[in-house]
Amino acid sequence: MKHSNMPIYLLILSMLCLCALPVVGLGEESTPSPLSNCAILHEPEFGGVYITATIDEFNALGYNYGDSVDIQFSNGYMLKDQPYYNGYYTHNGVSLLVAYPGYDYIKACINNGDDLWEVAGLSEGDTATVSLNARGTYLDIQNARDIHYYDDRAMYESDVVFANFRSVSVSGLAPNTLYRSASPCDNQHNRATYVDALIKDAGVRCILNLADNEEKIAGYLADNSYETPYFVSLYEEGNVIPLALNMNFSAADFQKKLANGLGALAEHDGPYLVHCTEGKDRTGFVCILLEALVGASYDEIAADYMVTYKNYYGITKDSDLDRYTVIVEDVLNPMVQFIAGDGADITTADLKSGAEALLQNGGLTQEQISALEARLSAE
Repeated sequence: MKHSNMPIYLLILSMLCLCALPVVGLGEESTPSPLSNCAILHEPEFGGVYITATIDEFNALGYNYGDSVDIQFSNGYMLKDQPYYNGYYTHNGVSLLVAYPGYDYIKACINNGDDLWEVAGLSEGDTATVSLNARGTYLDIQNARDIHYYDDRAMYESDVVFANFRSVSVSGLAPNTLYRSASPCDNQHNRATYVDALIKDAGVRCILNLADNEEKIAGYLADNSYETPYFVSLYEEGNVIPLALNMNFSAADFQKKLANGLGALAEHDGPYLVHCTEGKDRTGFVCILLEALVGASYDEIAADYMVTYKNYYGITKDSDLDRYTVIVEDVLNPMVQFIAGDGADITTADLKSGAEALLQNGGLTQEQISALEARLSAE
C-alpha cells in the first residue's frame, strides 16, 4: 500500500505535541519505556492515526521491528498485541503499528481496511500510549517481508527482469495474450521506458492500469524527463483503462471498479497488459483472478506470482526457502483464499467459480464474464 508523506500543516502541529520520550539506551532484551500520552493526528487519505513521535524517537526508546506492542488511546479504546513493522506486512483488515520509511511519525492503522480514527471513535485532543507487549513476536514476518529492490537497471540481468515483464502462461490462457509488468507511464522507479519498449515489441493493444487516474496520467505525460511513446499512442487511442485501485481487494468499491475495468477490457482487442506501479500487489491479485477465470491451478498461479519476487529480490525456493515460504503463506495465499471462499482448500478449490462469483459481485453479467473469458481463453 503506497502512502504519501504528511502535509506541512501537520508538521507544524506536531511541534506542539507533548509526548513522554525518556532518553534511554536499551539492550535488545530490555523492556523499553512506554511512549506516554502522545498527541495523535488523523491521517484521512488512507485512514489511520499518526502518533506524533518520529520513527527515530520511538526506536530510541528501545522498540524493535517485529515486537508486539499495546496501544491505549485516552478515550479508552485499546489495541493489544499489535505488530510493529517498518512496512505494511499484515493481512488486509488487520491493524498494526507501522514505521514506514519516509513517514514523519509512527502510525497506527488497519491495513487496507476501515479508518482506525473512525473505528476507535477518536477526536482532536485525544492521546495515545504505546507500550511493549512482548519482544520479537512478529520478528519472522518482519525479517521475511523487509526486502528491498534497486531502481538501477545495471543491477539486473535483463530489461525483462528489471521491468518485471512477462507473458502470463497458465492452463486455459491463450499464449501471449496477457502480460504483466511494472508501470509503463509512472517512472518513479526508472522502469517506464523499459516497459514501454517491451510492450511495443509484444504488440500489446490494451492496458489495464490499476494504479492511476486520468489526472495522474496527465502528469506523467507532461514530464519531459523521460519518454514512453508507445504508451502515449495507446492512451491517445483510448486503449488505456485507468482504475486507480488501492489494495483492499475485499472492499465492495474495489470489486466494483475492477469488474467495470475488466468489462471494458473485454471490449478491446488484445494482447493485454495489466500493471500497477511495481506490477506486484494489485497486479498480482488481478492476474490471480484472471488466471483462475480461465481454469489455472493453484500451483500455476503460485508459480507465476512468485516470479515477481525472483525478479525484484532474487527470492526463490532454492535461494531463500524461508522467505519464499512466508511470502506464499502470508501474501499469496490470502488472495487466493478470498477468491476460493472462506474455508475452501485453495489447492483443490474450484477457483474458476470463485472468480466468476467475485466478478458478478462487482456487477458484471454472466454474458460479460463469458466475453472476458473468451478474450483470454486458449479455446
